[in-house]
Amino acid sequence: MHKTQFVRTQMLEPEEPPVSSRGMVGWLHANLFSNAFNAVLSLLSLAAIYWILSQVLPWMFSPTWYGTSLENCREINGPAGGACWGVIRERWLQLLFGFYPSELYWRPIATFLLLAVALAPVLFTSVPRKLMYFTAVYPFLMPWLLWGGSIWNPIVAAMGFALGYGVYRVIYDHFGNLAASIGALVAPVLWWLFLAAPASSLLQGVIPLGIEPVQSRLFGGFMLSLTIGVVGIALSLPLGILLALGRQSDLLIVRSLSVGFIEFIRGVPLITLLFVASTLLNIFMPPGTNFDIILRVIIMVTLFAAAYMAEVIRGGLAALPRGQYEAADALGLDFWLAQRLVIMPQALKISIPGIVSTFIGMFKDTTLVSIIGLLDPLGLLRSIRADANWNGIVWELYGFVALLFFIACFSMSRYSLYLERKLRTGHQ
Repeated sequence: MHKTQFVRTQMLEPEEPPVSSRGMVGWLHANLFSNAFNAVLSLLSLAAIYWILSQVLPWMFSPTWYGTSLENCREINGPAGGACWGVIRERWLQLLFGFYPSELYWRPIATFLLLAVALAPVLFTSVPRKLMYFTAVYPFLMPWLLWGGSIWNPIVAAMGFALGYGVYRVIYDHFGNLAASIGALVAPVLWWLFLAAPASSLLQGVIPLGIEPVQSRLFGGFMLSLTIGVVGIALSLPLGILLALGRQSDLLIVRSLSVGFIEFIRGVPLITLLFVASTLLNIFMPPGTNFDIILRVIIMVTLFAAAYMAEVIRGGLAALPRGQYEAADALGLDFWLAQRLVIMPQALKISIPGIVSTFIGMFKDTTLVSIIGLLDPLGLLRSIRADANWNGIVWELYGFVALLFFIACFSMSRYSLYLERKLRTGHQ
């Protein structure tokens, strides 16, 4: 019997995927209704979300933006009830700026707008690198804009860093790296403690330049939290890196001091350190010394965050393969070059989630300063609710403050995810 063979000469036209695996139906099947158990959980969750929104949305969308008191809001809302947003309209500037003089609001606004400019070249590689010069100047510009006073104060403070660098270069050429590092730390401290104030006063007497000073007792609201948080974040990261390296140092004294500092700070609640900053530090200062309360709080918050940061970074250093250290040695790099070019970039990349979590936790912990009398947003809420017009309001005020903190913390979290994706070099 003769067999006939058939060979296809053209491909079949592709068919559409099943309806259950594409479009909205496919997404719902894959994410919400993949099996009976997930379908039940999805329906229960949707019912709970619907119930919450049905209660919250009518309460939120109440026509009380121009209410003058809680009683007036209740009259506007009627029996249905609702939020009283008049308190936010009346007090939102106070919640943002505290008791900062209203005619000087341009200074904190300019400070935090310039903060975005200073952070741009640090956070995003697409920004021109020349902006790094402004980033280096900003730490001295920020306190001058907020507190005011003589323009020579930040200039003299910057001279301390220049002095430390000069001392390092001079000593390094004759005595080596360790002696140079110690000299670079001691020289600026001596300059700031004993010579900076007389030098600033002398320059101000010769060329009087400055802006109106503002007392720290007028600081408050979200501006105070942002000031403490930004400065604490900026200072705790480099200090945490130094503590992490000190904990792994071969020098017994350096390692012991680093371990002792980290363990002591991590073993003490932050509120205890804030009470120390508020009451006990003045006891150890010379008589007549005026040690600014906000500066004391910033120092304690920075030290507290640096101790936790050191452990996060130490975890990143421990996760690196030993071969990376050996590769740096094989290239002939000294300790600091090896850390800057090989070790620390990889350790910081591994530690990004922990670093950002520490930043977010520290920023939220700035609300603890209300316990020692500083009027952060939570401290201001108590004074606002003590007003007879707004006595009894809770959710509107706390919700507004929570929204401000959520925006700041969520932004840090999203940037962390962006940075992780950008620095991901492994195989997908």
